[in-house]
Order: sequence, then structure tokens, then C-alpha cells
Amino acid sequence: MGRRSRGRRLQQQQRPEDAEDGAEGGGKRGEAGWEGGYPEIVKENKLFEHYYQELKIVPEGEWGQFMDALREPLPATLRITGYKSHAKEILHCLKNKYFKELEDLEVDGQKVEVPQPLSWYPEELAWHTNLSRKILRKSPHLEKFHQFLVSETESGNISRQEAVSMIPPLLLNVRPHHKILDMCAAPGSKTTQLIEMLHADMNVPFPEGFVIANDVDNKRCYLLVHQAKRLSSPCIMVVNHDASSIPRLQIDVDGRKEILFYDRILCDVPCSGDGTMRKNIDVWKKWTTLNSLQLHGLQLRIATRGAEQLAEGGRMVYSTCSLNPIEDEAVIASLLEKSEGALELADVSNELPGLKWMPGITQWKVMTKDGQWFTDWDAVPHSRHTQIRPTMFPPKDPEKLQAMHLERCLRILPHHQNTGGFFVAVLVKKSSMPWNKRQPKGKSAETRESTQLSPADLTEGKPTDPSKLESPSFTGTGDTEIAHATEDLENNGSKKDGVCGPPPSKKMKLFGFKEDPFVFIPEDDPLFPPIEKFYALDPSFPRMNLLTRTTEGKKRQLYMVSKELRNVLLNNSEKMKVINTGIKVWCRNNSGEEFDCAFRLAQEGIYTLYPFINSRIITVSMEDVKILLTQENPFFRKLSSETYSQAKDLAKGSIVLKYEPDSANPDALQCPIVLCGWRGKASIRTFVPKNERLHYLRMMGLEVLGEKKKEGVILTNESAASTGQPDNDVTEGQRAGEPNSPDAEEANSPDVTAGCDPAGVHPPR
Repeated sequence: MGRRSRGRRLQQQQRPEDAEDGAEGGGKRGEAGWEGGYPEIVKENKLFEHYYQELKIVPEGEWGQFMDALREPLPATLRITGYKSHAKEILHCLKNKYFKELEDLEVDGQKVEVPQPLSWYPEELAWHTNLSRKILRKSPHLEKFHQFLVSETESGNISRQEAVSMIPPLLLNVRPHHKILDMCAAPGSKTTQLIEMLHADMNVPFPEGFVIANDVDNKRCYLLVHQAKRLSSPCIMVVNHDASSIPRLQIDVDGRKEILFYDRILCDVPCSGDGTMRKNIDVWKKWTTLNSLQLHGLQLRIATRGAEQLAEGGRMVYSTCSLNPIEDEAVIASLLEKSEGALELADVSNELPGLKWMPGITQWKVMTKDGQWFTDWDAVPHSRHTQIRPTMFPPKDPEKLQAMHLERCLRILPHHQNTGGFFVAVLVKKSSMPWNKRQPKGKSAETRESTQLSPADLTEGKPTDPSKLESPSFTGTGDTEIAHATEDLENNGSKKDGVCGPPPSKKMKLFGFKEDPFVFIPEDDPLFPPIEKFYALDPSFPRMNLLTRTTEGKKRQLYMVSKELRNVLLNNSEKMKVINTGIKVWCRNNSGEEFDCAFRLAQEGIYTLYPFINSRIITVSMEDVKILLTQENPFFRKLSSETYSQAKDLAKGSIVLKYEPDSANPDALQCPIVLCGWRGKASIRTFVPKNERLHYLRMMGLEVLGEKKKEGVILTNESAASTGQPDNDVTEGQRAGEPNSPDAEEANSPDVTAGCDPAGVHPPR
């Protein structure tokens, strides 16, 4: 088995961060994040204790506390998504409703501690609690709180994520214009943090920056897509590559091809995961130093590849959920040494006030799985050279070691703040890596040819040979030359305009499913003018960013990406396997030809699309929103007179329902709401996914008690308190829909059940 195949296998198998991020991703696995219990296991490993006591990573006198903390279950933590305008409302709801209900509550004789905010996370948007998953699931007193957590997680408003996992994105210091690469992204909790940071200003639908989220495991990429989709961003692309050889991309800048360098790179590498022992308890019996020795080379290759693609002045965060210096300081020291001053460790000691951490160590030893120690490379016998490598040891030169400032690395120990174990290092790029710098003048053409990367390597995304990287005689081609070489090569090939299909098999071996192509809508496509006219789209609407996933037949869904991601897609389709990008903004109606526009709005992309829509907008009150979200097809007469006066003159078809908060009424919901709806013959229907609908109702102070599936009515504490039978909404809805109208047809539309559920059409519980 070749080195690259071994690397791919290791990345797919050694993924303890699954445990770190809490088995996110919806379905049965999503709920397991809160519900799963563990069988009893003996939490002892003498080799583990011997190893870390010898390395002295734990301060004197704290070893007992360290081991006691590792044996305790990890507290549940949650993070409120920060970029949505609803974050403050969710926080208000948590603090004033659900957390208050936990005060003075006892479960199985144990007092429940009210959740507390993480002191170092900004704006109280992250919380931790001593409630175990088992208690959350089984206690009837906590049923409402548990349902709230599960539902809000599915809506993308809360992320269940381990506390230490939140640190790397914060230290990246992301701004909305940054181009970001997440090299080992699945399952995606850190990726969602990065997306939130891009959308810090919700008034800007298309930030200049974007996130390219990569993972080597094809199946885990779909988990990553699920996580990212909850945030409905046009600035995220999920790709499937071996991180150690992720292809160098190019973009079009003023008509010329240039290499894409990233402003921020998150390098959260596969690791042995001994920092996750509190959660991933199999580590107790499986732990051995062999795991670290096998992963060190892969981790270094991934970090090196990241450093190559980082822009000058950019920041890269390297992180592991391992405490082992072989995976931590040794990788950083080796990377700094081979960078020859191009990289340096940033001092981030003041960037997260309240976070307790230990500085990186400068001396460590290497131990084999059978307990044999080596202090330097010269002492390693030749028979061990395949298992132990020189990059695993600290630099011998004291001056060189001191200049690296390894003490600027952060090691999080579990007993300091009741968390998991973690390691983080923040690197800043000062200049090009030595093998990427331009050739010095006077070099012969023969020498240049012998040291340059071939265009084939560039196109196929082949990694640079590490033996060349470590050799002082190797100097790679400059970035400009690479760009021109790639451009010339691609210009020779034929490519259909606007179609970004999967890479041909000769260019790259495909793993997993073959993806549908990404086809941008041509400027003269007759499909767009009716849409533009129907919704009175603003002239600034970026129509060139619209795409579909089919080259033949009717276009059923229209998606939208930012112009920067469009640039990436169009210029790299032959070297990059894209799993997913773009948000759905329009869906074709089953009977669309009967109306002025064949496409209705999709809730997934409404917050991105809304700023460009100038027609078919109905402003609604909070009471209207409650009615629209709890009844399937309310007649106009049930809504306010203001709403009726706006709706009565509109033609049948898709509409936007907008709620604007009233600052003069502080008790009302204080965040704007935009919903997709349908104006029928005599009624209005909303097209909002179930969990999102429940989210809005909770934010308005309504507790969802259940639903009558036949009538399509959601029961809330308000409706249960009212007297009398529910209105005959089904009959009204059927009359309003009529046999051939979209109101009736769309309830059974595959587009709807795929993620735009109309109110009242619910999947079975």
C-alpha cells in the first residue's frame, strides 16, 4: 500500500473528533448526541499514566485532579448560532424560560445545576451543564427542554458542540471578506462557526468571503452538507479530497488566472484522540503510543499542505483533540523548521480572556508501544526507522528551538475548566514557503525544469513529494508560474461554458457517489425573465450566480452561490470534486404554467433572496404569524385587516410574508421574520419546514403541545386554552386549493417534502 493510500485510510479511520463534536447530523444519530448512554468500563490505562507523567504535561501536584477529571463524564455544551438575527431571542428564551424551569429541580435525588455560560466565549452564546444525556432523555421534568434542544439543533439555531471544539474558529479571527479553507471539516461544528462569522452583518446577503469545507471521507461529506445546510449560506462549498494533497485552486482576476490563496485555514487534523476520553471511552482500553507514531507523518503532510495554500499575512490554526506532543509540538516544530522563517507562531494569550490553558512544551521524548524511550533521533536503531522519524523529536539547536516560541501553543487540560483535552497552535505566514519562492536569477533552464512541479501534478492535485520538500536543494516553482502553466494547460482542453461537472476519471479517481453537475443559468436563458418580472427583482440581483444541477430536461430547482464561489467553480471543475454548494432559492410548481411564474420561493434561501425582491411582499403582524404557522390554510378573514388589504389584489402564487419588530413594544418578538407563502384563492399558506416553524412559535412565547395531523393544526398553549372546536380549516383549505390549484397539488409535491414542508404537511413523528 502506497503512502497516499495509507494516509487516506488513516484519515478515514482515526477520527475521534466524531466524539468531540457530539454525533451531530440529524436523524437517529443526531438525537444520540443528547441521549446516548455508555456501559460501565474500567477507566484505567497504566501505560497512558506512565507516558504522560514522564512527559510532565500536567503541572506539579495536579496529576490526581487530571486523572479524576478524565474519569468523569463530560458536561453537555451547546452554542447558539451567532450570525442569525434570532440569536439574542434564543438566548433570551433560554435564560428566561428553560433555564428558570431548571432552578430548584431535582432528578433522581440529584440537584440539577442551572446551565452556565462559558466564560471565554463571546456574548454568552455558549453554555455548559452537568446534565447527562441519559437524564436529559429520560426525566419527564426535562422533556420540554430536551425537545427544545433537539428541535432548535435541527433548525440550525443551536449547535451541540464540545466546549474545546469551539476554540479553533475563534482563534482564526475571521472577517466577512476572508477566503477560508477547512481542511478536515466533518462532522462540521467548526465549519458552522466559520459560516456564522462570515455572516456577522446580516444586512449583507453575499459576503465577499467563503468557506471551502473538505473531508477525505465521502460519506462524512454528506454529514457535513447537512450541518452546513442548516445555516442557509450561499458562501459554503463542500469538497471531497485527501487533505494532504488537496488541489491548488485558481480563480479569475481581471481576466487572468491566479492561484487561490486562503486568508484563513483551519487544520483540525485526524488524531489519536486521547483528549476525548471523557466522551469516547473506548480510548481507555485502546490507547497506545503507536497511534500517535502512525499519525504524525499524515498530520505533518496536512499541515504542510495548508501552509502552502495560506496567503501571506494569513492565519492558520492547527488543532488536535490529543495531548500527545508527537501529534502536537513535534508537528509544529517540524513545520516551522522546514518553513525557514516563512511561518511563525502567533501569541494569542490575550485573545480569549477567561480560557485556562498550559503553554506548549519545548522538550519531549518518544516512546514505542512496548514502553521503550528515545530522547533523540541518533539513538533510534535502524530497525525502528520506519516507525519513528526524525521530525518527531524537538530541535537540537537551543537557539533555533527558542526562536520557535513553542510556548505560544495552547494545551487545554480537562481538570482546569471541566472540558475535554485539546491542543491549538496559531500560525501566521510571513512569506512564501521556501519551495514556492521564485527561482534566483542565474539558474539554468535545466535546473528549473528538474525542480518545478509538472502541470499534470497541478491539474490532478498531486501532493508534492515530502522528500523533495525536506531537501535543501529543492526549490519549487513560483506561484505566478504555476498559474500560467495551469492556465495554458486548461485552455487547450474543451469545456462547456457554465457547466461544472465532476472531474473526469482520468484526472482523479472518484470515491463514493458521482455528483450531478453544477450548471450556471446562461444570461439569455428564457427561464429567468418571467421570474424577474413576477417578483420585481432589483437590477442589482446577481442573476449570473444562479445554477441548477441538471443539463437536461426541466430545471426543477434553482440554487444560488456568491460570485466568489462561482469564480472558484468555473475555474476548477476538472481538479475538484464538489459534493455540494449553493442554497435553494426557487422551486418549480407542479402547475406552474397556469400562473405568471413557474417558480415559487424556497424558505431555505429566502433571507438571501429577500433584499432583491420588490413585489409580492405582505407585511404581517405577530398575531398573523401565529395563525399562519399553526393553521394549514387560514382564510383571509382570520388574518388582520391590514394583511387582507395587501393580499386581496395580488394574483395567486408565491408570496413573501414579512414581520417587522415593533421597538415600542418590548414584549413582542424583537427580530425580523421572513417566510415563504402561497396566496391561494381565498387563503394563505406558509411553506416553512417543521422545525423552523416550531422555532418561530417558541420565540413568540408559544409552547407547542402537539398537532392534529388530519386537520393540519398545531396545538399551542394559547389554542388549548381557547374554548370551542377548532375552525374547519381543512374544508376551507380544500376549497381554497381547488382540484387543479397549487395549494392542493403542492402538499404532495416532491419539492415540498424534500425540505420545504408546507404548514400542516408533516412527516410522521
